[in-house]
Amino acid sequence: MAMTGKALELKELLEPTVAGLGLELLGIEFSPSAGSALLRLYIDAPGRLVGIEDCEAVSREVSANLDVNDPIASQYTLEVSSPGIDRPLFTLAHFAKQIGEQVKVALSLPQDGRRRLQGKVVSVAENSVLLDVDGREFNVAMSNIDKARLVPDLVALGLVAEPKGGRRKPVADKQ
Repeated sequence: MAMTGKALELKELLEPTVAGLGLELLGIEFSPSAGSALLRLYIDAPGRLVGIEDCEAVSREVSANLDVNDPIASQYTLEVSSPGIDRPLFTLAHFAKQIGEQVKVALSLPQDGRRRLQGKVVSVAENSVLLDVDGREFNVAMSNIDKARLVPDLVALGLVAEPKGGRRKPVADKQ
């Protein structure tokens, strides 16, 4: 979820407010639409889980900041969210923390005829992420990543039982 334009502007404005609450602003999604917009903030709490109280506190403080600075011309809905187990990845540093893990990536422009990839993060370079998708390597420019999320290992998390016959290899999305 590479942030561009308005989302980057809003992140710069709101990051100090969130940090002042002892939290991290992972990223922002800004989706303008006719007459209204959606502003979604993803927050993290270093060393612990994000609670509803954290989301409420950030919502209160960010709302006050937005009221004073008025950076959004239209009406908007503010949502504050924890990253969840399928955590969004906004930066190269986020990908670097997930080396060896499965991720889903939606591309802005097709690469090798594909707009969606699911694979393991192999490495991170200066401006790109190297993914292993079913044994094939894809070097994806960070500027071409529209959205990215961690694919949680539900078996390892104990949320589902291991399938009979062992673990299955994830299937790549061909779109």
